[in-house]
Amino acid sequence: MPEFNRILITGAAGSLGSQLRRGLKHLTSHMRLVDRVEMGEAQANEELIVMDLSEREAALEITKDVDIILHFAGVPREQSFDEIMTDTIPAAYHMYEGARLYGASRVVYASSIHAVGMAEVESLPGTKGRHRPDTFYGMSKCFIEDLGSLYWDKWGVESVNLRICSCFPEPADRRMLWSWLSFDDCVRLTEAAMLAPRVAYSVIYGTSDNAQSAVSNADARHIGYRPEDSADGYAKAILAKTGRDDPGARVARVVGGWFSNYPHPDEAQ
Repeated sequence: MPEFNRILITGAAGSLGSQLRRGLKHLTSHMRLVDRVEMGEAQANEELIVMDLSEREAALEITKDVDIILHFAGVPREQSFDEIMTDTIPAAYHMYEGARLYGASRVVYASSIHAVGMAEVESLPGTKGRHRPDTFYGMSKCFIEDLGSLYWDKWGVESVNLRICSCFPEPADRRMLWSWLSFDDCVRLTEAAMLAPRVAYSVIYGTSDNAQSAVSNADARHIGYRPEDSADGYAKAILAKTGRDDPGARVARVVGGWFSNYPHPDEAQ
């Protein structure tokens, strides 16, 4: 028997949401898949909904009759303050509020390394330290992580914040030798966050089993995530084709990498 009767995945047309759609079918009898763009043909036991999560009434409606919410909707780039306030934050609020109103016991949120992007690489930021966003995008992740904290402490909605580092088909540069998360490990990470017996309010970094590391999951072992892929096999090729960054440059110094050099969105050309 599947673990869940119905799961909700937002951002289901995206690169990560589509991987969850593929990889989590065995856990549920029904999938409710949501995005603002078309998601192709519905497969068996799938319900496809095209909508904007910033629209309160419709967003709350889709949270009814689901056991768990996987909130992966969002844009993986810098955003203006206006975009964040009119789109990103309302969408996340509606998911947590829907969980409170209609009984979904847990929200798994696609947060980001950029919530602590200004932390130095050698400091190995853990999961319980202060936020250090590198962009307005990272700041929005901090806000939504804290939203999850409020909903756990006050209303008992469990929350796992997945600080995804670099999730791509394969690592592309030297930074990704520590930050890479394979698509299959992303599915394993999300499944672990869904199945852990108790998570309360938790944060965990999303990387594969890479020899290099610039973050620490020492306080997130209760999630039970065990990556199976590694960037190590790509290291020789990457070192041969990419130059060494100046260790004093900010992009090499902090875990957020090149995000840390984004200009203010209002001043970007």
